[in-house]
Amino acid sequence: MSFELVKKCAVRIGMIGFLLIGEAAGGEFAAGMNLGYYSGTSIQLHAGAYNFTKSIPLSARLSIGYTWLNPGNAADARKIFINDATNGTPEKHGTIRIYQFDLFYPLKIKSIPGAKLYFGPRHARFKGNFKYIGGNEDFDVTSTQWGWGVGMESSLAMNPRLSLLVGGGIEYYAGTKMQGHDTAYSPDGDDVNPRQGYTYDDADAAINQPGFELRLMIGFTYRL
Repeated sequence: MSFELVKKCAVRIGMIGFLLIGEAAGGEFAAGMNLGYYSGTSIQLHAGAYNFTKSIPLSARLSIGYTWLNPGNAADARKIFINDATNGTPEKHGTIRIYQFDLFYPLKIKSIPGAKLYFGPRHARFKGNFKYIGGNEDFDVTSTQWGWGVGMESSLAMNPRLSLLVGGGIEYYAGTKMQGHDTAYSPDGDDVNPRQGYTYDDADAAINQPGFELRLMIGFTYRL
């Protein structure tokens, strides 16, 4: 079964689960969007179930995000994944697809309205493209990572259904295999066709795949 099929199934099952929780426990359902910084310029769409437990005031949210970022050092990427050539004018661009699930717990802070602590797992798919105009090289460096995030979010009601969201947190993604051209580097040293003298640490230093990341977002949520 392909990763794309598994991903689509997981997202759909999660959304159905939120709806069923809301229906069964008398909770509420909401959706919205965030914009901000998450390894680069980022946009996120999210949907969640609120007040779905009677004993613990928890909320849950599923988010799908897309980030545009600098993928890393073009000269080093070429040396580590292909060869020592230096001809051509480098062009580069990078993206990260981010899937995250969070649980929210309300905090009582007088100076921050609607404050909530959030935490949950993350899944990221990084892709950095490096092209050398006139140098006959064009390749991608990719990785797939799992991680965790924690932070705080504040919501300010604009009307009974619409709320402004402002939040930030810290994300951590574990190191994983990076692949580019016909070469791959792994944290455990199980490399494939590594360039002589280069290791995973060199590749990780050259490529801006997710690691410790700062997340700063502003957006809205609309209760349905």
